[in-house]
Amino acid sequence: MAEPATDTILVLNGPNLNMLGTREPEKYGHATLADVEKLCRDTAAQFGLKADCRQSNREGELIDFIHEAHGRKMAGIIINAGGYSHTSIALHDALLAVQIPTVEVHVTNIHARESFRHHSYTARAAFASLCGFGIEGYRLAIQGLAAKLGITKA
Repeated sequence: MAEPATDTILVLNGPNLNMLGTREPEKYGHATLADVEKLCRDTAAQFGLKADCRQSNREGELIDFIHEAHGRKMAGIIINAGGYSHTSIALHDALLAVQIPTVEVHVTNIHARESFRHHSYTARAAFASLCGFGIEGYRLAIQGLAAKLGITKA
């Protein structure tokens, strides 16, 4: 793995995560995607990192963002691929191709939900996976990524 050239991490959210706050609040809570992005920027800053937050409902665009992270030599990736986690070999392959330390996040506990959600292709391409912590999972993921990168709080 090449040494990252930037102090930026990619926080990538997949399909339907733009609906956080209104989509099934009994499962996903009332926090919005804007709340998640602020949490990520604030947490990253504690480690001297910048969070580049992106969201797309389109698989190809998510892959383009991953490729861009490689081109920009980003330090790490936090990914919540939503439903694509369970179906997208292409996202799995993109994450493996770029060789950037990656943490997978899910707001809900995917293992306590429908059986089709129990398998995650993106988890197989990540060094860690967090689920069930609500949006706090993003904070934990950034803390874990910083530890993996050998970064202590700024």
